[in-house]
Amino acid sequence: MSQGNTGVTAQVVNAHACPVREVLDRVSGKWSVQILVAAAHGPIRFTELERSIEGISRRMLTLTLRNLERDGLVTRTVHPTVPPKVEYELTPVARELHETLLRLTDWAERNRVYIAESRAAYDTERSPES
Repeated sequence: MSQGNTGVTAQVVNAHACPVREVLDRVSGKWSVQILVAAAHGPIRFTELERSIEGISRRMLTLTLRNLERDGLVTRTVHPTVPPKVEYELTPVARELHETLLRLTDWAERNRVYIAESRAAYDTERSPES
């Protein structure tokens, strides 16, 4: 059935889809996933995160942590020491997300050979004759 026949406009569809899309974009981002995995074992300091996530810049780590904190996925605790000790920890919602990420990575691990073989077969079937 075409969208024109349903009486549902694109604006209505997008208004409902946007919040979900926004959340999925945030939690499935390259750096967000790595931060969530790195922080899954308990409180972790900024410098520990920086060292454990290869390729992330200090600025990107800061921005991603702020966004995750804003979304309620990590808590930031500043301990009154000199110098200040700042730790990040997953919230219960993020722990639930982490469990989902573990299931996803388990699925990927179990099916990676199948997917690689499927890609090779697809490419072979569609490659031009040499």
